[in-house]
Amino acid sequence: MQQQRKQAPRITRLWLLAGAVIVLVTTWAPPTFAQVPPRFYWKTLSGANAVPVIFMTMNGNANPIDPAHTVIRGANIEATVAPAGYARTFTLFDRAAMVAVLVPMGRISGEATIFGTTFRQSASGFGDPLVEFDVNVIGKKAIKNLPDLLRYEPGFSADLLVDVAVPLGEYDNDQPLNIGQNRWYGRVASPIVWQLGKWVPGKRTTLEFLPSLWLFGDNDDFVGHTMKTDPMVQVEGHLTRDFAKHVWGSLDGTWITGGKATIDGVAGDDLNNIGVGYTLGYQINDNLSATAGYMATVNASDPGDLQLDGFRFSVVFGWHPLIEGMKRLGGGE
Repeated sequence: MQQQRKQAPRITRLWLLAGAVIVLVTTWAPPTFAQVPPRFYWKTLSGANAVPVIFMTMNGNANPIDPAHTVIRGANIEATVAPAGYARTFTLFDRAAMVAVLVPMGRISGEATIFGTTFRQSASGFGDPLVEFDVNVIGKKAIKNLPDLLRYEPGFSADLLVDVAVPLGEYDNDQPLNIGQNRWYGRVASPIVWQLGKWVPGKRTTLEFLPSLWLFGDNDDFVGHTMKTDPMVQVEGHLTRDFAKHVWGSLDGTWITGGKATIDGVAGDDLNNIGVGYTLGYQINDNLSATAGYMATVNASDPGDLQLDGFRFSVVFGWHPLIEGMKRLGGGE
């Protein structure tokens, strides 16, 4: 028992350094140009839980809360959003899996002209809940126990991911800017994590990609019009590196194409935009982590180009019953 107690803090630290605290930030800010944060799809012990609290401020010429990024020429739109959610990892057919839900809430305001009518408005409330399911298809088997966790290295892994947003958010059909989108939307994606070099805390390096195909239902009451949106491809990339055992950083990039919006038969333009940014992460303690990041479009010289930028800050509390039990055993030291 004495030996078991001495090992408990060490096991907890190794669990932490292996990335077992789920860094759940959105897919998970609501899916905007703010991106899914790097290191989100690292694997952890099955049965882990996480609760994120996120703060984002964004502005541009499209609704920053809408993943379709429909450009409104001359618009000046600002949004402050604070999504909150819950995620849980589990084992599915011996593979690592995760289910998560996120509900955005906040405020959006700005000026936009639609079919010759200029709207100066604001909206606040709850957005559309987003449900995510992710399962690993290439890579190591699910981490089911502490020995597996201590031996874990990601190597190369690829997942299958499905997101679905349910149109339950606040929506006013008399204005174009809303927290809710009044339509179903979602994506199919494949998170990829590629370990570069040795898996040593303080020196870990990864190259990560997230190719996604977004699909959108019709909004049949967009200020009295019907808006349809073509499928959109989005590819995210991150090069992450530890600066120390508890501090890491990432260079981030996003490319989106497609997503042409048609309103009452009048077609807009396809998107073809690139965004770049950075993320900094810090592990505060065994259960609490924080990230801060910035992202902005860079090829936005034309008024019809997508122009978005934003800051994101998140705090995530994660726990696992087994790890918490081990910590209690070591609490008397």
